[in-house]
Amino acid sequence: MSASTGTSSAPLQITEDEAAVYDRQIRLWGLEAQQRMRNATIMVVRLKGVATETIKNIVLAGIGKLVIVDDDDVAPEDLGAGFFFRDEDVGKKRVDAAKARVESLNPLVIVETVPTLAVLEPARLDATVQSADLLCMTDWDRETLIRVNDACRRFNKPFYAGGSYGLLGYIFCDLGQHEYLAPERTVPKDSGNKRTKLTVNYCPLRTALQPYKWSGLNRMQTKNLNPVVHFTIQALWEYQFRHRSALPDITDHATELDSIANSLFTQADINKVIKGIPKDLTESLATTATHEFAPVCAVIGGILGQDLLKALAAREPPIANFFSFDGNSGHGSVCRMNMK
Repeated sequence: MSASTGTSSAPLQITEDEAAVYDRQIRLWGLEAQQRMRNATIMVVRLKGVATETIKNIVLAGIGKLVIVDDDDVAPEDLGAGFFFRDEDVGKKRVDAAKARVESLNPLVIVETVPTLAVLEPARLDATVQSADLLCMTDWDRETLIRVNDACRRFNKPFYAGGSYGLLGYIFCDLGQHEYLAPERTVPKDSGNKRTKLTVNYCPLRTALQPYKWSGLNRMQTKNLNPVVHFTIQALWEYQFRHRSALPDITDHATELDSIANSLFTQADINKVIKGIPKDLTESLATTATHEFAPVCAVIGGILGQDLLKALAAREPPIANFFSFDGNSGHGSVCRMNMK
């Protein structure tokens, strides 16, 4: 799955003026990588806190076109983590309120908005996926993420998902067969920045979420990975699926959430250095899952935005393939879920 496949037959070339604007980035990752970004169309679905931070990063970096899809109105609670919104925007469509402010970040980037989620319905999903080079969904339920990821697979399009649930957050990516250039470790340091091409095979979300045995990890690896956050997020997804709800206030259902999380944890056969999911973690999530905390959104959205750029630039290894973050401790870790 190549992030460099453009939607237009004649790639645009970076002008002298654009080269001057992006001079620092070109020095960092090269003209070819910047050129790929310049020709990329990225679609971001749902404009909440994580997406806000992500959009800031990729627009400032100089992608070609950004398409924002969201059908919700600005609510008072959006003002905390959504820095594209103001008090006077409450009641307006999120995409309408944010468009001009997104454009002001970088006038060289084309910004389009889609004020309806009908483009994600089965009859229109394939066309929607084909209209972008990379699709990023934020703060969605598991089943919708899987359905859209499967469509991206059909058309060889990179797929990202991310979101926050109170103090917890995650990022998942499926880049298919992804090639990137990495520094050669065997060459002398004084021989220049020689790079070699590497290939990594990602898997779709439906495969990543299949039972995965963690028993091969030693005590230190298990502690560093901190899988309790990983399984608590999966438990929340399962809770949503069972209750057929977007993201309800589940304060009264903390016991059920805890049971789901520990069941998933037990099935994974994790090193006994971690005894199980701490009850205070699931209780905290049950209370705060519906709320956005700006610092958590900033961390998740910042990392997500940078990883989108890594995938496009193909100069560094992107996340492979699930990142989880615990705002209680400030700890984040990456797990390779069912990747070959």
